[in-house]
Amino acid sequence: MQTIDMASTELRQLNSTLQAQSTKTDDAEWVIENTRGAHALAVGLDAPIKVTVKGSTGYYCAGMNKRADIYVTGSVGPGVAENMISGSVTVDGDASQYAGATGHGGLLNIRGNASSRCGISMKGIDIVVHGNVGHMSAFMAQSGNLVILGDAGDALGDSLYEARLFVRGKVKSLGADCIEKEMRPEHLEFLADILKRAGADAKPEEFKRYGSARKLYNFNVDHADEY
Repeated sequence: MQTIDMASTELRQLNSTLQAQSTKTDDAEWVIENTRGAHALAVGLDAPIKVTVKGSTGYYCAGMNKRADIYVTGSVGPGVAENMISGSVTVDGDASQYAGATGHGGLLNIRGNASSRCGISMKGIDIVVHGNVGHMSAFMAQSGNLVILGDAGDALGDSLYEARLFVRGKVKSLGADCIEKEMRPEHLEFLADILKRAGADAKPEEFKRYGSARKLYNFNVDHADEY
């Protein structure tokens, strides 16, 4: 296990060191200390390594992650795991705005709350939020899954495409073209699996599913007031 102390190591050097890791490296586990709210921490990783970030971080932590498993012991600023491709990012605290934005794959596991626009324009990522999410979450979400154990704010799923949204708590309001949908056996099976992977204390039967009504795919004058 390798330890990097940000009190004596510059951010650029830290990221360069982690980005240089490959599948052949012997340094499979890393610990980052004294983060001091640094922005763009542990970004662009492309190796099956484990990184533990001790403390809270600023903007864009773990952005563009590929294959790495990143664990943050504190909270994170806006844009955590933005454009993630694969691997996992676990936040043992709260997340600010647009967590998991444009994510293509992997698992973002937020053990606290997430602010507004969580999962905006998600493109295949799985996001589990153990607490609540703010307004406009899953806005224009294209594919992937957003699982919310708590409540959702205003305009959930506004203008979404084929992403699936699962909410255990209350939804303040649904966005344009987002409706409640039937919970089928395959959805319960998916929830059982992802809740187990996320270490979430919840049962699949407690959730409701939301998705696109598919009225906004093509312009229709009858739906003009919804655009």
